[in-house]
Amino acid sequence: MKNYVAILGLCAILMGCGSARPKVDDLAVNNPIQTTLDLTAVVDDKVPVTIDPGRITSETVTYRLPRVVQGTYSVSDFGKYVDDLKALDYDGNALEVVKIDTNSWTISDATKLDKLTYYVNDTFDIESSGGIGGENPFSPAGTNIEEDNYVLNLHGFIGYFDSLKSNQYALDVISPATFVRTSALPDRGTESSPDGKSVRSKYFGERYFDITDNPMMYGELDVEEFMVGDIKIVLSVYSPNKVHTAASQKETVYKMMQAQKAYLGDINSTARYDIYLYLSDGSDTAPKGMGALEHHTSTVVVLPESSSKEGLASAIIDVVAHEFFHIVTPLSVHSEDVHYFDYYKPTFSKHLWMYEGTTEYFAQHFQVYQGLVEPADFYNTIMTKIGTSQNLDDAMSFTVMSENVLKEPYASNYYNVYMKGALINMCLDILMRKESGGNRSMLSLMKELSAKYGREKPFVDDNLIAEITAMTYPSVGEFLKTHVEGDVPINYNEFFEIVGLTMGQSEVPTNYIFAGGQNIIFDADQEKGTIFFSPMALKNSFWASQGVQAGDVIKKVNGAELSLQNAQQVIGGMFGWQPGQDYSLDIERNGEAMTLSGTLEKATAKSETLVEDENASEAQQAVRDAWLKG
Repeated sequence: MKNYVAILGLCAILMGCGSARPKVDDLAVNNPIQTTLDLTAVVDDKVPVTIDPGRITSETVTYRLPRVVQGTYSVSDFGKYVDDLKALDYDGNALEVVKIDTNSWTISDATKLDKLTYYVNDTFDIESSGGIGGENPFSPAGTNIEEDNYVLNLHGFIGYFDSLKSNQYALDVISPATFVRTSALPDRGTESSPDGKSVRSKYFGERYFDITDNPMMYGELDVEEFMVGDIKIVLSVYSPNKVHTAASQKETVYKMMQAQKAYLGDINSTARYDIYLYLSDGSDTAPKGMGALEHHTSTVVVLPESSSKEGLASAIIDVVAHEFFHIVTPLSVHSEDVHYFDYYKPTFSKHLWMYEGTTEYFAQHFQVYQGLVEPADFYNTIMTKIGTSQNLDDAMSFTVMSENVLKEPYASNYYNVYMKGALINMCLDILMRKESGGNRSMLSLMKELSAKYGREKPFVDDNLIAEITAMTYPSVGEFLKTHVEGDVPINYNEFFEIVGLTMGQSEVPTNYIFAGGQNIIFDADQEKGTIFFSPMALKNSFWASQGVQAGDVIKKVNGAELSLQNAQQVIGGMFGWQPGQDYSLDIERNGEAMTLSGTLEKATAKSETLVEDENASEAQQAVRDAWLKG
């Protein structure tokens, strides 16, 4: 998972300046569990769902929707979106159903159970926040039910019977014949209705995990399919106001994934990868949490529709690259907690430093390694992550935080997996390149772990660090013991010295919401509900040239009203602004309405950042070259 707006630090700044192996299933006689979603019979914005488990042989059975889904590390409670759940016997009579908690229903006389029926409401149009720490699921994990678009994260529609999670699932989705349909679940064919107005699409999953791991998107979609090496990429885009198309982003995705494939080399865990891109228009019923949620061979992405073509491309590279690298971990390297995930009472692995940290590091490192960005840009990214991580709890054991990620104070520090988690991997990468004379790296280590374990063989959570130490060097083990299991903050300068980097002042490129690093140029008045330019804005060369003043209240951005409630959406769109675009801001200065408008020019800011030491030794330069160029 990657939260795009959290990358900007907006939420924090503007709003507050192992499971057991499952037993063999024996409660149902037949297999698979037959499930139907009927998108042609929506009532009051709710999709009817039918679940036929086959003949149940126990007297009672419990049906659940997920409380937590993989990759989110937060409570979603998808059961609260279910209405009017009924259990029917083979004569169509109702059986007794007792709702035992938000996500669970127990059915009595289960030997008579023929099927369950219920309605599911979507999450997008009732979101109060983006879902990170809010009352609703993180938007890319959520669901959408609209006349022209359905985001079918199936964990939001389909549940499981206790002890039947390993049963096969046969899924039918009935939809209007005019809908475009994309899914990575195996397609078993389609049937048209007699009148030709609807289509029944048939899918199959080996177990409940396959239901939760393979989202779908239906409706008025724009789809591009293309090959990157031997991987088929399917890019499905929903742009409600037709602002963007799949074709307009095809080249960006192709070049990005081509570079990622070259970076990964012989790691190849999937023959197909789906990208489901929902572009939020910022309306009241639109999703508010920008970012993406990984699945093993796909990702659901929510980004602002207001982004320019170039800005959207930049966001896709930042967000989707991260999700694609999850094919390394947790797809190929994961613990028993991940492999045997409990959707009701999950236990969490100690190793978020790897699942999210390694993934995020690769998503940044491959760009400089493959020549997509300059080293100076990569250095700036590192400094941004250091600054952000040090605003969180920098003296917290990463393994303890990972195991307890749903609890405080750990939950509020989860975001550090993308900051310090990536930096941990940077340090390990530099250390391994130094120890091996440039021959080994974090990527080579992950390849070795992938060969040792792989998709179907989980590692023992408590043993991983000892295994990595044995596979690499004592210095790697000592680092992991001290800075990952331990709570000692990292002295990054020690690692920068290894590669001949030092701190220095430089005029660095920035965007239109920062003044270098994580120095955001806005502030907020909670009582008035307004957002205004802070003194930091004057350090951003572009805004200084436009004559902004500290305290200028921003009323509209390119015609869109700005408030605390929609700041993630509107300012998130500014993150993707590019030089050459036209812009307009309606502001209020000392009670007087004003408009700033014009064409965006390149923004820079003076900042202390990493620079290459002119006096670096040949040994330091050699490690740096191995690190950045291979």
